[in-house]
Parts: sequence; C-alpha cells; structure tokens
Amino acid sequence: MDKFKLVIFEEHGSGEKKIQGITEHGTGLEISRRYNIEESLSEFVDDPERYIPEDFSADLVLDFLKHPDLSAYLARVCRQKNIPVIASGKKHAGALTPFT
Repeated sequence: MDKFKLVIFEEHGSGEKKIQGITEHGTGLEISRRYNIEESLSEFVDDPERYIPEDFSADLVLDFLKHPDLSAYLARVCRQKNIPVIASGKKHAGALTPFT
C-alpha cells in the first residue's frame, strides 16, 4: 500500500511538535517534503512565490506558516493543484481550518 504523502510548510520550526507527533504516531503517513522558512519577513510579502515553491505534489499539505501573506498564497497554490491544505487556526478560502 502506498503511503499518504504530506508536504509541510512552516516558519522557524513552528510545526515541530506536530511533526514529531506525526512521525511517532502516524501510520501510513510519509512527510515527503518539509519547507522551513527561517528568514525574518516584512509586514507585507509582495513575492510569496520566493518562499513557497510550486513544484511539490502531495496528498495533503499542512500549513504551519505564521505570515498571513504566505498562508494565503499557499492556499491558492494548493487549490490550483487540487491538493487539500490544513491551515489550523486560520481562515483561508480553500483551506480546512480546524481548531487548534
């Protein structure tokens, strides 16, 4: 059986605890890529494509990004690629937003 592939986007390790939980307890899951943005960002990010590449594929994307411009852009990219994205605690069109 193929593993369910996850791609994770985070800033400064913001998803570390949840990623650890997925790694330890997630059966049938594979974190195929992990993007961790370490740069300090300005209040407005005019070029989110600089931080969010579009060359990924996944069964599900997890959004642990803190910057709203990056999260909004990631949700648009995932919608275009027809990949569901979970952006916990955020409100973005096209993203599932469970409570944290």
